[in-house]
Amino acid sequence: MDSFKIALQYMLPKHFLSRLVGKFAAAQAGAITTAGIKWFIKQYKIDMSEAKQPEPEAYKTFNDFFTRALKPELRPINQDEHIMAHPVDGAVSQCGPIEAGNIFQAKGHSYTSEALLGGIKADAARFDGGDFATIYLAPKDYHRIHMPITGTLSKMTYVPGDLFSVNPLTAQNVPGLFARNERVVAIFETKSGPLAMVLVGATIVASIETIWAGTVTPPGGKQVFSWDYPTTGPEALTLEKGAEMGRFKLGSTVVMLFAQDAIETFADGVEPGETTRMGQPFAKLTQEQQDAE
Repeated sequence: MDSFKIALQYMLPKHFLSRLVGKFAAAQAGAITTAGIKWFIKQYKIDMSEAKQPEPEAYKTFNDFFTRALKPELRPINQDEHIMAHPVDGAVSQCGPIEAGNIFQAKGHSYTSEALLGGIKADAARFDGGDFATIYLAPKDYHRIHMPITGTLSKMTYVPGDLFSVNPLTAQNVPGLFARNERVVAIFETKSGPLAMVLVGATIVASIETIWAGTVTPPGGKQVFSWDYPTTGPEALTLEKGAEMGRFKLGSTVVMLFAQDAIETFADGVEPGETTRMGQPFAKLTQEQQDAE
């Protein structure tokens, strides 16, 4: 059955299905929308008591529901300046060192940081010898992405690609999954060096948003697009630790890349299969970064 599920993904018109679902998710369809939301809540056992608006009828579109805000007191941001915070609710897929430019995906599979970042060698070189973490967001999870550390946006890249599912089964069976799916790469300058936040698309992910550019995907075509941003002056965009930086309209994965010597160690519980909760401790800065303050 697992082999059939993987084979089916190769055969299905994933982009067409994803865009079709996206149209429904963005539609204000009244009772139909509410019925779909109620079904989704029941199917995925979503705890709506955490939502700022717990009633399904409060959401005009499925996208509004899927990107729902949570009650702020439920996700306090760790305030220790020497600690990075979890950027999302989800589960750790993998984490560890970037070895010779390679990122571990699953047993028997890896991909390069250069491929992940859209084939831009100069961007990938900034993370040589650093670390990575991959976090999977299931359909039931909160789907807003937040900053693990304060950073100033310096670059965004849109990379076209496939739309395979990004669940654990697919990660174990599709080579280079996160470097072949459609994705948005945001690079920030932080006190710990560059930070790449890579928002990976997936089957039926209608779109990816950032707070500075709105909906980034899908612009269409097969071309890689990059935008550079000022890091100083009045037009520089600095996002504080814990601030929202983007959203998934339907679930997906975040891959984070850190510079060499940016982090000393991952926090307790940051290991494959473990649950993450936005705002909780994610990693400790190295002593060198602490001293730089």
